[in-house]
This record gives sequence, structure tokens and C-alpha cells, in this order.
Amino acid sequence: MRQVIQHLKTGEIEIAEVPTPILSSGKVLIRTVNSLISAGTERMLVEFGKSSYINKARQQPEKVKQVFDKIKTDGLITTIDSVFAKLDEPLPLGYCNAGEIVGVGANCGDFKIGDRVVSNGPHAEFVSVPKNLCVKIPDNVPYSEAAFTVLGSIGLQGIRLAEPTIGETFVVTGLGLVGQITAQILIANGCSVIGLDINSKKIELAKRLGIQAFNVNEINPAEIALCLTNGKGADGVLITASSIDSEPVHQAAQMCRKRGRIILVGVTGLELNRSDFYEKELSFQVSCSYGPGRYDENYEQKGNDYPIGFVRWTEQRNFKTVLQLLSSGKIDVKPLLSKIINIAEIKNAYDMVVSDKDIMGIVIDYPNTEVTRQIVISHAGKDYSKISKVIIGAIGAGNFAKMMLFPALHKTSARLKTVADLNSVSVIHAARKFGFENSTTDYLQVLNDPEINTVFIATRHNVHARLVTEVLGSGKNVYVEKPLAINQDQLDKIKDVYSRKNLHLMVGFNRRFSPFVIKMKELLKSRTDPVAIEILVNAGTIPPEHWVHDPDVGGGRIIGEGCHFIDLISFLTDSKIISVSAFSLGDDILFDKVVINMQLSDGSLGTVHYLANGSKKYPKETIHLFNSNRVLDLVNFRELRGYGWKGFSKMKLWKQDKGHQNEIIKFVSSIYNCLDTPIPFDQIVNSTEASFAVVDSIIKKETIRLR
Repeated sequence: MRQVIQHLKTGEIEIAEVPTPILSSGKVLIRTVNSLISAGTERMLVEFGKSSYINKARQQPEKVKQVFDKIKTDGLITTIDSVFAKLDEPLPLGYCNAGEIVGVGANCGDFKIGDRVVSNGPHAEFVSVPKNLCVKIPDNVPYSEAAFTVLGSIGLQGIRLAEPTIGETFVVTGLGLVGQITAQILIANGCSVIGLDINSKKIELAKRLGIQAFNVNEINPAEIALCLTNGKGADGVLITASSIDSEPVHQAAQMCRKRGRIILVGVTGLELNRSDFYEKELSFQVSCSYGPGRYDENYEQKGNDYPIGFVRWTEQRNFKTVLQLLSSGKIDVKPLLSKIINIAEIKNAYDMVVSDKDIMGIVIDYPNTEVTRQIVISHAGKDYSKISKVIIGAIGAGNFAKMMLFPALHKTSARLKTVADLNSVSVIHAARKFGFENSTTDYLQVLNDPEINTVFIATRHNVHARLVTEVLGSGKNVYVEKPLAINQDQLDKIKDVYSRKNLHLMVGFNRRFSPFVIKMKELLKSRTDPVAIEILVNAGTIPPEHWVHDPDVGGGRIIGEGCHFIDLISFLTDSKIISVSAFSLGDDILFDKVVINMQLSDGSLGTVHYLANGSKKYPKETIHLFNSNRVLDLVNFRELRGYGWKGFSKMKLWKQDKGHQNEIIKFVSSIYNCLDTPIPFDQIVNSTEASFAVVDSIIKKETIRLR
């Protein structure tokens, strides 16, 4: 299928051939009929993409600060690699979609094949959308008008926050698509509306729609507001404009009456003047997208609706309301429709959006032809003549896979055949960039390919164990990014399948393969007594709602990431972990501020301080090792210092090296040369069970002895 993407690095717009999304539980598959280009948002994205690196940086000062912080801890080269990887990622465009349902997953309520629906899906011939982000279109509303629903919902949510009542006067600053629809909804609500803009054609259009509209370059906004409200001032202002300065907020404060309301729906600077707000006791609020539920994974992805008695208006209910207003004729979007263009002409459409400031709504038309729902795309035209005994399939093409695993794989002798991911854009980008022959949205294409003999798994944690057992069961070698499993039951099932297969199973404990750790292990060869190891992990904060904290999805941060450091201590001591005692600070997130004490079979002791409440300016990972009046200090996998070691005092590399490349080379080589897996399975199991023991110890408040 065809999908519109933007290359963020250059700003180039592409109609890419990508695999069709597959049907999954809680989602519907929609064949797009029309989608709307959001002139404001998408113009901003295109202009940002086409700007120079310097201008990109100027537009994102907060991210520039993050870059400098990362340079201090991780080094210049590692930071540059990370920044360019982000800029290299293509961006799917569009979020105003209307079409016909052609597939319904499980648990999708009363949706059925053939329903006409709107959603926030991108510009693509097919979109897969969660049920709570999809609404049926009334029979009398054509697709081309229904495509305005999501934009209308953005304005409607701002109105709901303003809480207008009949007879009040509101100012709408910015008469683009969102502003024009917002003004019409306010009028339908019984309010008087004053519209402001700097574009004369948009002002004339607003007047034709019954809005008292003025050019802010020709009048004094505060005087107009006072004049049209008998000297009282407007009851509220909704700012739907996009501006880099704070003038719209200052003007809004001047136009408001005492205790008026200002709602920011668009984008402006936020250098607020205290006196503007203090003297009138004004309220100011920023509106978030389409309404309650936005960015809440439980609502959007898992389909858990908010009870109507507690949350009257959600994203989906706002969509329904806009469609009702369209159906009843209380809002009219036909005058806002500047052009209807074929999907094949999309590049011209974006040129118009950038060059013509008068343009309003451009609707994309997707011809009603039998589009093949192709779930595998072959990336022909490249040299795939590489002959190898190791033929790779990959499941998961997220950030970690593209930044760490695939670059390392690309440098090996392995043949990269198929990469699978639910995200159509992400998977074709991975295939193109790293030389996979095929991309697909269906992982079974990897599992059922008899030619593929090795599978890399880099998905969310909760499906690792299931995929490992399926891949092993199909007779293929497995590399799975940590963790191997998120509970003991999953691990036991893997152990059972593995015991019946003569295959390689590797977990991504990459730090074992860092040149720094290899040097530490070499220095420890001559030791005759136990060691004490302390690892301090300055983990950084992850928001509480992030999936990694969900025990059923991410398993929590200790099982999901802390396992790295548990395994590293076992590796450095060449010993099995026999007991674990752990303590948590015990705040809202139980497993991200933890101290772990471990006893090992050779008498060594290991401590991991895994803390999410430190400064970003401090190194992320620091390792201290004590043995026989000697000390080793490793800071952030950039510099190793030795104290008291004969013939060794310092090792420093030009860039951070956590062992990813070496790990992948050794794994592929072990298959190619019929050698043992680089990490013995019993060690993988011990480290994994130790991570479970940490959680048990915190919950039970006792020391846990491992089996």
C-alpha cells in the first residue's frame, strides 16, 4: 500500500510503498477514502524538516540542552550517532482520516465490516486504528467533510476547557482550519465570536461564516474586544494560532474581562506577563489535543473507556459530537475545503501548503480501486547475493533495534532476509537502511520461512517469552533482547522447549562483551579470593504511565533493565548468584529506586544501586570492583582505571562501547562455525531468576535464595 512519509533530515515528502497493517485485537482495519492535510501542523513539520541543522536546533532549545548533557556523560561520537539516528527516522504524516472498515479485530464492540468511520489514522491507503479512536460517520456526511472531524475535535476540546455559556463573547485568535471550526462551534453554542488573524482571505472566509473577523495588523485587539462587549471585555479567548512569540497570549489577556479564561489550543511562546493575569485574576490553560484519553495507553491502545459518569467527554465522544454538528448543519466545512487531490499528487499538495499561506483544507482522495493488501514488501534493486549459513529474520524494528542491533548485524557475514514490525513505516525504514531483503507487518512471515534459520527478537518485553518458544519450536536459533521472560512461568516454558532443541538461544546481555569488561575479566584471571563489586546505575526517570513499568507488559525496570547489571556481576565473578536481598525507596514507582545485594557461589558480593532519581549530568553507569588490595573503576563504558594492578592503570576508548557489536559478531560466528552459544543457557537462567528474586525480595521484605 502507499503511505505518505516525511524524511525529517531533509524535509522530503515521499509516497512510500509499505506493508499493509495486519488486523489485531482491539483494532479495526480501514480502507481510506479521504484524509485531510492539517495545513497548520503539517506545514510546520515540513518547514522544520527543510530547515538546516542550525535552525532545527534553534527551534528545539530543550533538546539541544539534552544533547549537551549526553555529550558530557556518553561522549561526542556516541551523542552524534544518536542525534543523526533520530533525524534519520521517517515520520508518518497525517491524523485526519475517513474511510471504510475492511477488517475487525477481537473486542471491537459494535464495529463491523462496511462501516463508514473517521479516525486519527495517517495518510495511507489502509490504517489500523484502536477502537477508541474510531467513530461511525452519519449517513448524510460525505467522507470529504468527515475528514475534518479530528481537527474539529481539537477545537472542541479547547471549548470544553473554556466552559462557555449562552450569551458569552469569545475571541478566537487564528482563523486557520481549527480556528474557523472552533468559531462555528462557539456560535452553535449560543456565543458571540470575534475572530482575529493576519491573513485577509481567511478573515473574509470567516465573515462569510458569520464570524465578526478582524485583521490584528489593522486594529487594536483590546479596543475591538471592549467595543463589541460594551466595555466589559471578552469572557474568554481561544488561541488557535501558531506563533513563536508570546504576543497572542499578551493580547488575549488585554482582551479579556476580569476573571476571563484563556485557552491555548495552538502553539505560542509562553513568556507570560504577571501583571496581565494578576490584575484581572485571569485563568490560563493549555488544551491537549482531542480530549481526555490522549496519550493514555490504557484508553487508546488497550481500549479501556472512562466511565461517562466521571469523564463525560473523551477523544471518541468529542469525535462523535463534531460528526453530529456536521450532520445537523450547525458547522459547515465545505467553505474550508480548498482542494481535493489524488494521493499521487501529494508532493504538489505539500508544496502548496508551504508556499500558499491562503490555502485551507486539502483533502486527499484515494481511488476506489481494489488495492492489494500486501503484507510483505520486497526491497528489490539491491545486491542480496551474500551467501551465508546464517540467514536472519528479525521481529521488532523499534528504536533499540535500529540504533544497536541492526547496525551490528549489518556488519556481520549474515544474510538479512526479513524484518517484521507492526509499524509499517518503521519496518520499511529498517529494511532499506540495513539491507533486509523484505519487510512485513506479520511476524509469521519470519517464523514460517524455511530459509531463515536465526531470528532476532526486539519487541516489547511481554511477548519475548512467547516468541522465543515459537521460534525455538519452529527449529530456528534465537537472539532475544533482554529480558528473556518477565515471570517464572514464562521462563519455565522456555526451559522446557530449549531442553528438547539443539539450538542457539542468546539473550542480549551485551555488557559482557564490552572491551572494558573483557579487560576486567582478564585482570581477574589470577585472583584467588572473592571480589566485591558495586554497580551504580543512574537510570533516569521514566514517566509512571510508561509501558516498562506495567508488570504485565514491561515487567518493571529491574526485570526489564536491571537484569543487565545482575548478569554482569555474575559474569565478572564467574559465579552463580545464590541469594538476593533488595530494598526500594517505596514511592509511587516501586522498582526504579532500588538497592540490590547479592551473594555469589564463590563468596563474592555484588551490589547494584539502580536509581532513577539522579542528575542527568552524572554518568549513567559506574562500576567499582575491589579485590586483594586492588580496585577497578569503570565510568560509563568510556574509561577504565586500575589501582594496584601490576602493568595496568588506564584504558580509554574514543567512543563509548557497551559491547553490542562484539556481542552480535560472536553470536553469529557461533552459529556459522557450529560453536557453543557465547552465553551458556544456565547462566542466562540464573541471571533471569535473580531479577525475579529482586522483585520478590522487595515485596516480601526478605532475602530470597535461588533454586
